[in-house]
Amino acid sequence: MSISRREFNRNITRLGALGLAAELLPSLTSPLLAQPSSRKIGYAVIGLGRIADLHMQGIHLSPNAKITALVSGHRDKAEKYAAQYGVPTSSIYSYENMDALRNNPAVDAVYICLPNSMHAEYTIRAAKLGKHVFCEKPMATTVADAQAMIDACKAANVKLMIGYRCHYESTNLAAIKLIREGAIGQIQSIQSAFGFSCGADEWRLTKALGGHGPLFDVGIYCLNATRYLTGEEPASFSAYAYSNPNDPRFRDVEENLVWITKFPSGVVASCSTSYGSNMDGYYRVYGSKGWLQVDTAFSYEGLSLKAFYNRDGVTESERTVVLNQPNTEKIPQQFVNEANHFTQCILENKTPTAPGEEGLKDMTYMREIYRSAGITMA
Repeated sequence: MSISRREFNRNITRLGALGLAAELLPSLTSPLLAQPSSRKIGYAVIGLGRIADLHMQGIHLSPNAKITALVSGHRDKAEKYAAQYGVPTSSIYSYENMDALRNNPAVDAVYICLPNSMHAEYTIRAAKLGKHVFCEKPMATTVADAQAMIDACKAANVKLMIGYRCHYESTNLAAIKLIREGAIGQIQSIQSAFGFSCGADEWRLTKALGGHGPLFDVGIYCLNATRYLTGEEPASFSAYAYSNPNDPRFRDVEENLVWITKFPSGVVASCSTSYGSNMDGYYRVYGSKGWLQVDTAFSYEGLSLKAFYNRDGVTESERTVVLNQPNTEKIPQQFVNEANHFTQCILENKTPTAPGEEGLKDMTYMREIYRSAGITMA
């Protein structure tokens, strides 16, 4: 399908961001616009931190899903969420007794919202209980653990999906579509950055829980974006790391990391990430006929896409704002889209668009980036 600039703008006005992505990307209509089913998939949410709150609201607003159990080390917090989502107190579990989920027929799948180093253990435990698994990114802290998660889910014949929410976000999908349609010509290079100043008491600053530094947390968005924007897998990496020796926050993990990715086609991507500096996550893609940029590309809402390109020998400039509109309950739509997609995959016995193998690829690439930067990662 080929669309003109005028048609593109008209579609945005007519459809809004979500409708535009669904129309431009019919193959991804299912994760964005789930069809009601007579059966709802029940989810147990494991870990009740900040990201879990957003996921729970997304599940609640998905037409075919519901929260049926909670796993937490804080009973009082779990009881608060149980009351909010109608979960019986008998379906509140601790980390020690969560294996009792095996006997809870109301739970079909789990959402793992724990610190990075706990992803592998709880994915494997859930798989052995016969439950499908949605696991937040990064998939794990080692390549071996990521592979073990895939193997456990395959052995148990359950699905595994990794939380790459940008795969279901309409602005990112619109950017991919423009590139695939050839609007900016052949990709030449990409720039991307994402970072923030991390608080001293954050678990992310410890290898024991975070695994490594900002690449695992926010830099992974840049890495993954260069892959879905090009549609290619990296050929090689060059990377450099730096930490302020006088900042006690970075005794355990690196502060800053910059890397260059070369793709088989010759495209070069330059990316940076930080726990010591606020970097408004963005990417800019340069092509032979123009460029496009998505600002706050990895945020929950307020994303915008700008493109400047040459069509039919005439240079045209357009600024298109594609907002990830919150729904009536002010929840970023991408969390609903994720829940819709995983739920439909379970109901229809389909493989998720971001399966465990997608997470394993990024784990392998991050190991290569760290190796180039002189940092050991298992």
